Amino acid sequence: MSSKRSSQWYGGNDRNGYIHRAWMRRGLPNHAFDGRPHIAIANTASDLTPCNAHLNEVAQSVKQGVYEAGGIPMNLPMVSLGETLVRPTAMLWRNMAAMAAEELFRANPVDGLVLLGGCDKTIPMLLMAAASVNLPAVVLPGGPMLNGTFRGVPLGCGTDVFKLSEEVRAGTLSREQFLASESSMIRSRGHCNTMGTASTMAVVAEALGTTRPGIAGTPAADSRLLEAAHETGRLAVSMVHDDRRPSDFLSRGSFENAIVALAATGGAAAAVRRSLTGLQVDADRMRANIAPETLAEAARFGFAAERPEDYLGSVDAFVDRALALQASEAPAVANANWSAVECRNRLTSEARTMPTTPIKRNEPQPEMSRLVV
Repeated sequence: MSSKRSSQWYGGNDRNGYIHRAWMRRGLPNHAFDGRPHIAIANTASDLTPCNAHLNEVAQSVKQGVYEAGGIPMNLPMVSLGETLVRPTAMLWRNMAAMAAEELFRANPVDGLVLLGGCDKTIPMLLMAAASVNLPAVVLPGGPMLNGTFRGVPLGCGTDVFKLSEEVRAGTLSREQFLASESSMIRSRGHCNTMGTASTMAVVAEALGTTRPGIAGTPAADSRLLEAAHETGRLAVSMVHDDRRPSDFLSRGSFENAIVALAATGGAAAAVRRSLTGLQVDADRMRANIAPETLAEAARFGFAAERPEDYLGSVDAFVDRALALQASEAPAVANANWSAVECRNRLTSEARTMPTTPIKRNEPQPEMSRLVV
């Protein structure tokens, strides 16, 4: 029997090991208890959190990846907070949900975590819990919905409803037309397709290095999300074997990267109170590293538009542009001689890519204020 955390429950021939194994023998084979990593899929799926309603399907792909890598997947339902229905606001219960998740992670025989979130409170609350427990953990964002159209114009869910309602008040849109737009507003599974807090938190999660690279902008309806889910399951098992934990890769540089990504993509200001509250940074230095051009034209951010080049590459395109604009005047602080492309490659491996080269705890960490997502 290996020294996996779950073996503290399932290992040995004493009464406690007997009881724990016996209760789990509801389809699990004998080799499930031979020291293989047990991966909890922290699942915020709920019919009353419509942005996350598809996450049960995503969890099945995660399970396949875990099995393929030699692990044992376990679905672990979480408190699910959706801003669309919860009154007066889901933010009231974000900390409660984080504490509940933390205690479930700590109390159960799991070696690693896959964090399935979507609507804006679920990703930060899962990250808060995982960081506190410090178990190997990887985030899998549920992805934005596809754009609907009304009168030949793409609709941004949650934002255009206010524009349309004002047209009704102004008498330029009939109430019948307004209600007809309702079926066009929400066209597919997924969270808001505007650059609101949900999409912002997906970008921030990737900026922090807690996701597989390149996943933040993948729409919920895109089959590549399920492919990424499968690979995320494999990654979780690898992280357990390599003992890669949040404390290995969450550094000041990670959070500064998140700030630059937030500014470069025009992300929601709410991200600060969701995940960056209390972080002390050198405001002047950060300001010098964010070109004014990166703050423009980011309201919808191209997420889930009809043309593939507008959504899946949107994160890369915006931050690439930020790097290119800054390379000559404010090169990456880790090495003043890097070009923008070199910054991208270096940061992809050092600051963001959790699977390959995590920052080791108790070692000096490079100071990085650029992010490529």
